[in-house]
Amino acid sequence: MTAGAPPRRFLGHDGILLTADVWGEASSPPLLLLHGGGQTRHAWDRTGPRLAALGWRVVAPDLRGHGTSQWSADGDYDLELLAGDVRALVTELGDRPVLVGASLGGLSALLAAGEAPGAAIRALALVDVAHRPDPRGAHRIVEFMRQRPDGFASVEEAAAAVSAYLPHRPPPEDPDRIRNNLRRHGDRWVWHWDPRILDNFEGRMDPPGMAQRLLRAARHTEVPVLLVRGGISDVVRDDIATEFCDEVPNARRVDVADAGHMVAGDRNEHFIDAIIPFLKGIQ
Repeated sequence: MTAGAPPRRFLGHDGILLTADVWGEASSPPLLLLHGGGQTRHAWDRTGPRLAALGWRVVAPDLRGHGTSQWSADGDYDLELLAGDVRALVTELGDRPVLVGASLGGLSALLAAGEAPGAAIRALALVDVAHRPDPRGAHRIVEFMRQRPDGFASVEEAAAAVSAYLPHRPPPEDPDRIRNNLRRHGDRWVWHWDPRILDNFEGRMDPPGMAQRLLRAARHTEVPVLLVRGGISDVVRDDIATEFCDEVPNARRVDVADAGHMVAGDRNEHFIDAIIPFLKGIQ
């Protein structure tokens, strides 16, 4: 994708339309970047071009209900549907793409690859997501997403709210960048995702049996798995990451110092440095 190039549309599960940015040559091996819940494809705006320059064809979609992808008509955003979207993207891309999924995108990728019908991929990188979250960190995410249902008077006001939520991250040099995560609603700015998504999150962050299911899926992927943990993450604790890698023989781990749950947004250059050796080993 060159500067100013229009986004592409892909078909997800049951024909839902997914909007994606694409970088790199069509002949390069594909790599799929999947953002977290409450984000948009623009979470990868700095990562996508860098990985394309390393020889990948990078595709970064808005998950259903996020950004300019379609919303679920019935407000259902169960992980099964999101995993179905990932499988559809993998099939359309072909050539066994690498999946890089953050948070909700990582869970979707893990189920898509590790449960029948398993998506044909060459590797999986999970960005600050494992088989279970620290409930305190997960609750903090949902609380932030529930704040300000009436939106913001300006883009700058939204940027200030994000800075207060992420005090470890330097304030953005250009607060206007956050505009990509907002949409107009009357005279207000609201987050660019379907608010019904929160109904799917509430009470389902770590349901009974899910940890075992995710570990089983990870073991069934039969491809290299990299867990990229934020060094100061309050969602994936050190012991959770250790347990995941102990239980999944094909998994290894790297921590990104001074990064929280949103690793690529917090320390993008360090995140890229962390995954380059993994990608070079499978390219």
